[in-house]
Amino acid sequence: MSSDSDLHAPGPPEDGSVNEGVGERTYYRGPVMMRGRMIPTDNTYANLLAPEKSTDWLHMDPWRVLRIQAEFVDGFGALAEVGPAVVIFGSARTQSDDPMYAAAREAGALLAERGIATITGGGPGIMEAANRGAAERGGVSVGLGIELPREQELNRWVNLGMSFRYFFVRKTMFVKYSAGAIAFPGGFGTLDELFELLTLVQTHKVTRIPVALVGTAYWHGLFTWLDEVVRGEGMISDLDPKLVSITDDVSEAVAVATSAIEA
Repeated sequence: MSSDSDLHAPGPPEDGSVNEGVGERTYYRGPVMMRGRMIPTDNTYANLLAPEKSTDWLHMDPWRVLRIQAEFVDGFGALAEVGPAVVIFGSARTQSDDPMYAAAREAGALLAERGIATITGGGPGIMEAANRGAAERGGVSVGLGIELPREQELNRWVNLGMSFRYFFVRKTMFVKYSAGAIAFPGGFGTLDELFELLTLVQTHKVTRIPVALVGTAYWHGLFTWLDEVVRGEGMISDLDPKLVSITDDVSEAVAVATSAIEA
């Protein structure tokens, strides 16, 4: 049976305080109890408020991890309620009088007509064209930008946008919130995004995402090489080249990219 003294025995006090009892004094820092030589000479709250002698910690990996975490949290929060979406990849260098610009603009418009959001990298060229087509038809036009040495703003046709420090966080957002993809002609960035997506599908990290490539003349050589050389050497399976559809018809590309949504 408990005595009155048992009922009122001191528990862990608030962070950083000291209990003076019989024998050695006891110090609590959160749930951690310390006595004797283990009692620190500082305290947590004072450390928080103390002026910094150096800002080197801003450039160290633990702080970078927090920035990466924050980008994921912000991205998930911004895109969670976008609804069904298709990501469109393509070159930032494509000019507005290029036929591919018109094709990407049409793709964005067709997606908007179906109530499907268009997601791009938010830059100029093909990205701008796709965002423009979506915005002009009253659709959801998403731009996920990236911090580059030469500052690049989100294009003016984006109505939901975010800029990222890290490519891998941005690419995660492309894949997580897209049910299909359309790739127009592009360079290293477009190829990086396309092959990352195909690798995730090939390795079953994501369910199969339908991918359409627009521009048979542009893509033919690459996929002939993949089929004849890479597959011929046994580096990919017979199925892998069939992960994409190549077409010059924008309507067909949109139909392929949205096939998982409308199934």
